Amino acid sequence: MTVERVSGRLLRGFSGVLAAGLVGLFVVLLAGWVFTTRTGSPGPGAGMLVGHGLAALAAVAAQVVADRRAGRRGALAAWVVIALAILVLGGYWLF
Repeated sequence: MTVERVSGRLLRGFSGVLAAGLVGLFVVLLAGWVFTTRTGSPGPGAGMLVGHGLAALAAVAAQVVADRRAGRRGALAAWVVIALAILVLGGYWLF
């Protein structure tokens, strides 16, 4: 197995973990929103839910491309997933 194939597999694996993490985060936020609307507690707003949902959807779509395409196109799609994760986590959770 060549170094390029191993590095490509690692990149796709890492981006797959991030895509799954974005989906999991959206599900947790959705559950928190349902819970807080029923109890009257403060919780995540609509903007946070929409932003995380769209990012998770885009990350999964890009991950599908990354998994099915070899070469530069697949690597670019994996980097899109990584960029989405950085943008969402940085934008919503750090700033």
